[in-house]
Amino acid sequence: MSERWARAMLSVYRFAGAAAYPLVGGYVGWRANQGKEERSRRRERYGIASRPRPSGPLVWVHAASVGETIAVIPLIERILGFGINVVLTTGTVTSARVADERLGERIIHQYVPLDLKPAVSRFLDHWEPDLAIIAESEIWPMTILELGARRVPQVLVNGRLSDRSFASWQKRAFLAEALFENLAHVVAQSEVDGERFRALGARPVTVSGNLKVDTDPPPADERSLADLKYQIGSRQTWAAVSTHDGEEAVAAEVHQMLRPRHKDLLTIIVPRHPNRAEALVAEFAAAGLKVARRSLDEPITPDTDILLGDTIGEMGLYLRLTEIAFVGRSLTSEGGQNPLEPAMLDTAVLAGRNVQNFRETYQRLIDGGGAKLVRDRDMLAGAVNFLLKNEQAREDMIAAGAATVDDMRGALAATLKALEPYIHPLIVKSRLKEGNGGYP
Repeated sequence: MSERWARAMLSVYRFAGAAAYPLVGGYVGWRANQGKEERSRRRERYGIASRPRPSGPLVWVHAASVGETIAVIPLIERILGFGINVVLTTGTVTSARVADERLGERIIHQYVPLDLKPAVSRFLDHWEPDLAIIAESEIWPMTILELGARRVPQVLVNGRLSDRSFASWQKRAFLAEALFENLAHVVAQSEVDGERFRALGARPVTVSGNLKVDTDPPPADERSLADLKYQIGSRQTWAAVSTHDGEEAVAAEVHQMLRPRHKDLLTIIVPRHPNRAEALVAEFAAAGLKVARRSLDEPITPDTDILLGDTIGEMGLYLRLTEIAFVGRSLTSEGGQNPLEPAMLDTAVLAGRNVQNFRETYQRLIDGGGAKLVRDRDMLAGAVNFLLKNEQAREDMIAAGAATVDDMRGALAATLKALEPYIHPLIVKSRLKEGNGGYP
């Protein structure tokens, strides 16, 4: 009965999506007005391709946003090296920009179609992928069902399920099983994630580790980096990065608490959502703090208290300006943000205790001595103060973090091994195409 109910619910979802399809134009238009869609490429969201399909085997890779896109870039590069075409879909403007910067014309980028049958069907009719690779936790029912109906192998890589997502799926276990049975393979980030996918009906499931560990650290523009370092000079710095609402205020209070002991202190605050910059500047000004906004190229002067990193795609720049980084969404919000980039870029990592979404990564860093969790503002201030005053302790944490990251590498090789049964036939197809001068 439950299985029949699950399939009935998915049928309702399919028909409701088809009925809603003519009405979604307003939603996409609103997103475009908010800068969340490229107006000139809105048709891609309806599954209308803006590029022709190349001849030969083709793999569709989907990564939702910037973090997932960066994680799958090394995997995409390996697939391209086999002579296989890749169409990469993402859901955000910033992830499209990252794809263009890192992969350029080597891949075809499209915005992911809306999870509605007409859009997904149009997308699949045009691209005819031989394999679909989905990154992390992008579970779109209609897309999964349509791929399943066409017998296109679907592999979820770098898979993870947060506590909240797993609890939500558990309440709909038969629905989850009806969807996950369409996945040919799940390659999970951790043993915990793997067990969760198995519990929801996914088979087979293997564990690879986190693909993000096998990526290069985020880059920085050398000229901008040199200019900011010159402006900062010999001042002591610490950073609060990927912060969410309330954590910027905590960082500002920590700055005020530490300034009597570290008179030249500069605090770098990088909010997760830079569109909150105006409100943050007003908040900091009301507290008597002088702010330099990166987006306005405002100079850092000797009396600047806070460098506000209100830009997108410059995390590598900000992290190279300090050796101490608090990683947000962990004090006033829940789930945490990924600490790997700070650890890769030679910073001692601090975070609040609410890091459930990256539990294993934090545990590895903490066990290795590269990260420390703090309870509240006062404990954060104490940790930053200790690290500012104790160079050896700071260097030990930095070295421990780097060593832990090195120990965690290997996810790319494990993922490629799991993908081998699906990739190998495409390599043969590609070679046959080259030999025959065309694709049959």
